[in-house]
Amino acid sequence: MSNRLAHERSPYLLQHKDNPVDWYPWGPEAFARARDSEKPVFLSIGYSTCHWCHVMERESFENPRVAAALNEAFVSIKVDREERPDVDDIYMSAVQTMTGSGGWPLSLFLTPDGKPFYGGTYFPPDDRWGRPGFLSLLDSVSNAWKNRRPELETSASELLAHVSAASEGVPGGAVVGMGTLDAAFSEMARQFDAENGGFGGAPKFPPAMRLELLVRRFLRTGDVRAREMAETTLKKMADGGMYDQVGGGFHRYSVDAHWLVPHFEKMLYDNAMLARVYVLAFRTFGNPEHARIARETLDYLLREMTPSDGGFFAAQDADSGGEEGTFYVWTPAQLEQALGEPDAKIVAARFGVTAAGNFEGGATVLSVVRSLSELARDFGKPQEEIGAVLKRSRTILREVRSRRVAPGTDDKLLTDWSALAISAFALAGQVMAEPRYESAARLAADRILERCRRGGDLLHRERGGEAGIPGFASDYANLIEALLDLYEATFEPRYFKEALALQQTLDARFDDGRGGYALTTEDHDGLVLRPREIVDGATPSSNSVAASNLLRLHSFTGNLRFREKAEGIFSLFSTYLSRASSALPRMLCAVDRAVHPSREIVLSGEKGRGDFEALRAALAADPALDRVVAHADPAASLAGLSPLVDGRSPDGGPARAFVCRDFACQLPIADPATLAAALHG
Repeated sequence: MSNRLAHERSPYLLQHKDNPVDWYPWGPEAFARARDSEKPVFLSIGYSTCHWCHVMERESFENPRVAAALNEAFVSIKVDREERPDVDDIYMSAVQTMTGSGGWPLSLFLTPDGKPFYGGTYFPPDDRWGRPGFLSLLDSVSNAWKNRRPELETSASELLAHVSAASEGVPGGAVVGMGTLDAAFSEMARQFDAENGGFGGAPKFPPAMRLELLVRRFLRTGDVRAREMAETTLKKMADGGMYDQVGGGFHRYSVDAHWLVPHFEKMLYDNAMLARVYVLAFRTFGNPEHARIARETLDYLLREMTPSDGGFFAAQDADSGGEEGTFYVWTPAQLEQALGEPDAKIVAARFGVTAAGNFEGGATVLSVVRSLSELARDFGKPQEEIGAVLKRSRTILREVRSRRVAPGTDDKLLTDWSALAISAFALAGQVMAEPRYESAARLAADRILERCRRGGDLLHRERGGEAGIPGFASDYANLIEALLDLYEATFEPRYFKEALALQQTLDARFDDGRGGYALTTEDHDGLVLRPREIVDGATPSSNSVAASNLLRLHSFTGNLRFREKAEGIFSLFSTYLSRASSALPRMLCAVDRAVHPSREIVLSGEKGRGDFEALRAALAADPALDRVVAHADPAASLAGLSPLVDGRSPDGGPARAFVCRDFACQLPIADPATLAAALHG
């Protein structure tokens, strides 16, 4: 018989609906039950594509003995961390405070009013690997609650006070500027792995936000070292097994220092941010390989992570049929069966497929080990022929593996993650002159605006045609950014107007009273404290994204309030920016924007006409960052919203571009080459 989770929308919660554990979803019913029964709460937090979450479910939550122990002595709550990042933030901080580390599954024991008193991550069913077995842990906690409850409640209150103080952050107040950026670059240079790219050792996560900061530094200063760090990392990641050499797209992280063997789950946010930075790198450095990786990553998202009516799914699992990675790996025999002997040998040489393998069971995670020139020499064929073999073979291998047991797809649509993808597709559509990318961005944004807007508020999750969960600051900040990007890609004023409206709501409902933004509103349900994102983690902090948005809105509107709010965020986080800059790469990108003069560009003319599109193409090809681009058009303009367009509507003559700084504009330009030169004048 299914438990209460059968009525939920989250794929992760639905994975647990047939457990014998009497699970509750997060909400007042569970805590009321705990108070009435005077039982402690067992809180389990995970997500649908989490390998060790699956392991703990098989070992413990499907075990009748474990379920009986939980049902007798605890009220058990299951939370999808992707649906409730606020809950995850609070209790992850608690576990990190208690143990010094964290991860998923996250396992905690709480008082009936939600205060944590003990926790950890994965627990095996029996004592092993230096971890207590879950059954013995349940027995110990139950006995302690019965016999030492006042002591546990006191400990829980003290721990919560510590977590609450940590969420307030370190006091700031200092002014940030070029010195902050220089110090951050020096720290990145010290951490850089010159041999393998990336920063630090194993495990290695894709550093998309740091790479964008390096691209920015090169554009600002011409620093060759910044370019080398960025290009080395981009190449090593793309050549490694963390990149899906057959299907495109990036896995979550590499378990080793050289990007070879990944943790195989694929997350929307990783692929969105990495596609964006590969597009930026291509436009900046001109390397066609960066464009190829960006295209393959975006095409993967369109092929496998996009529903027919637009939008983007959240993630794909690491496991296939209960085993991690089997969908993606190959043996020499499998290659030969799929491709035939001549082509299989070339593919095996290219991607390092050997009889010994580099993964479990003698299989191989594909990675680029031989260049085209080396393959041409070794096989005595022209490089063009080798390239054709590889291109043809990748298509065949993708079709062959599509008949394997595929990883599960978490098909919920999250507003904040989808917004990251919208930004990537909007940028790629311009830089690569690819209308289908712009179309994907537009469809996803329109879906959110139609289905996840309720009154003036924004909702966090949609699945199965039903939207729910009040939006978080990350939803607002990321969607504002995406809508501004989409306005500049399409010049549709409705996107700009929606961005302004969302910013007003973010300011009104999420202001933390200290200069930044809290993750939740004050009336978010059942939280023991109000969390705030401080650092840029797997996804950028809402404060970091908001700071950049505010600077853009100031450039569009001239409203000084927006810039003052951004500077307030920098001041609030100044201690972190100076002492732990590697934790805030996305906010440093906003600082970079703030300390350098931005430009405002106004295009006047008819969209779709040759002369107008030539000017727009010149803008798209230029690598300069931190400009804003508006369209002066009486039929669809920002009149009344942005002074940039005032008096610059087309007069029936040729399309023109106005290059402005602080709303003071140069003479209009009609020639694309002259415009390209003026952008750097």
